[in-house]
Amino acid sequence: MEYVSPEGLRLDGRRPTEMRQLRAEVGVVAKADGSASFEMGNTKVIAAVYGPREVQNKGQQMNDQALVRCEYSMANFSTGDRMRKPKGDRRSTEISLVIRQTMEACILTHLMPRSQIDIFVQVLQADGGTRSACINAATLALADAGIPMRDLVTSCSAGYLNSTPLLDLNYVEDSAGGPDVTVGILPKLDKVTLLQMDAKLPIDIFENVMQLAIEGCKAVANYIREILLENTKQLEFRRGV
Repeated sequence: MEYVSPEGLRLDGRRPTEMRQLRAEVGVVAKADGSASFEMGNTKVIAAVYGPREVQNKGQQMNDQALVRCEYSMANFSTGDRMRKPKGDRRSTEISLVIRQTMEACILTHLMPRSQIDIFVQVLQADGGTRSACINAATLALADAGIPMRDLVTSCSAGYLNSTPLLDLNYVEDSAGGPDVTVGILPKLDKVTLLQMDAKLPIDIFENVMQLAIEGCKAVANYIREILLENTKQLEFRRGV
């Protein structure tokens, strides 16, 4: 199947280095300490953060840092096939772990000892790149909850199909079975906190694909900063500052 036309366009009309449209909103769950929704094209996710609060299971309490917990789930209606997914299937457990480790890299956990922070992420509509969208939503929700962070964590994926590096894969491109690199970075510190790859790539091509994903992460970071700045201005306006 041809994923890039001779004119250099992908199946959804994008250029190879073009991202899908981003949309985000902060404060979408009223009862949560922090929450956000994040959309990358047709992929829609929602994240809610509770904490820092008292540790429920005292056996897990840490005296020198906060306990970060994460739960990832997909709504039954999020994909085209209406299969009832058992809660706690292996893929969900793996992605929960990936998101937790990525967020732990940015949260200043040592400032909140003997407490726990819960991050809940749910996919409402899946069209490729759900992992990245979840990390971006969780970053916004943590910022909304006022949890201290070293930097924002942003994530984006890139792939390699028809001998062309492609940015921000959708479901059809993701399912093609080609190499898929998901990257998470701390943009200001210029550090990589997440790097996952399916399939193999020659090292020179891998560097190009990874660089493309990093550029995507930086674009997401700029967008997230805009959203947070806009949100702060609205809060100031409501308080009459």
